[in-house]
Amino acid sequence: AVDSGAGVLFIVKNYTGDVLNFDMAAELAEEEGIEVAKVLVDDDVAVTDSLYTAGRRGTGATLFVEKIAGAAADERRPLAEIAGLATRVNAASRSFGVALSAVSTPAKGGPTFDLPPGELELGVGIHGEPGRERRPMMTAGEIADHAVHAVLDDLSGEGPVLLLVNGMGGTPLLELYGFTAEVHRVLGERGVPVARSLVGNYVTSLDMAGASVTVCRADEELLRLWDAPV
Repeated sequence: AVDSGAGVLFIVKNYTGDVLNFDMAAELAEEEGIEVAKVLVDDDVAVTDSLYTAGRRGTGATLFVEKIAGAAADERRPLAEIAGLATRVNAASRSFGVALSAVSTPAKGGPTFDLPPGELELGVGIHGEPGRERRPMMTAGEIADHAVHAVLDDLSGEGPVLLLVNGMGGTPLLELYGFTAEVHRVLGERGVPVARSLVGNYVTSLDMAGASVTVCRADEELLRLWDAPV
């Protein structure tokens, strides 16, 4: 149903289960004569390997990759070109997440990890896997300092960025916008202009309270595709 004759692009977050399932789906599609390409999203700077991954996890950059690849597909570009563009977006993106509470899953029937009141988890993943460091509760400004420096210190290049401040699912928009103001402050202090910004719950973890910061170095082509109405 998805294939229109031009092929199918799989955009896969780097989690072992996701990768295995999409690899099997690609094999089945190819057996039916459908051209397939895959882009792996691995933008999370918090950890190199985790409970569910080999390598970095895929998080907020998925939104940038999907939106820009979708705009390129709307222009009827070839599949290989769209896959290359999506790979470039992923390579230009970095993310860092913070949890103020653990996610509760139906399968577990409660929190996936123990996070006492008055503490937060730095570098948390969207599937409830713990982060790389636990600290006493910090202010929004302190969290922004930590998250923004983490992503920028790992990101090469210069110039404007796309910014996503993503809610984990249980944080009110009012708090997300307050946090976003602090993120803009830190980016300004680092001399990084924000070309476009987006705030909301996009790559979530059910009821987890927290947020992630994603930036993507964006040239004129990426900005034009980001602005496209798709």
